[in-house]
Amino acid sequence: MSVKERDRLRVVHQVKEGKLTCREAAELLGISARQVRRSLRRLEEEGDPGLVHRLRNRPSNRKIAEEIRRRVLERIQERYGDFGPTLVSEYLESEDRLQVSRETVRGWMIEGGLWTPHQRRVRHRQWRERKACFGELVQMDMCSSP
Repeated sequence: MSVKERDRLRVVHQVKEGKLTCREAAELLGISARQVRRSLRRLEEEGDPGLVHRLRNRPSNRKIAEEIRRRVLERIQERYGDFGPTLVSEYLESEDRLQVSRETVRGWMIEGGLWTPHQRRVRHRQWRERKACFGELVQMDMCSSP
């Protein structure tokens, strides 16, 4: 259970015991009073596990199929092995009609050992040495020749 779910469980238990109203609980949790009543009903029907998010430990509905992932990685190894992720995703879309985002391709290439992520170089900046006293300036004598 996440911290958010534990907080919700604690507040819903307080509503069940009569220490809080549905409206007060809704304000505490930042949800509607109707949602509090639904949570209360689910708590009574299923117990504490009833308030755990229903999609816990399940794959996302937006996950790209494993078959497509496998096809993309095979294609990269066959033809685009020395390309970067951006170019690979462009070629996959134009030539192979596989539309996969650059970041997805990048992640898959890193997992498959086909791409090593590069660290951005920090631009060198040399700071001047601080003066001994606050407000001290460097004075230079300018001699003009006659």
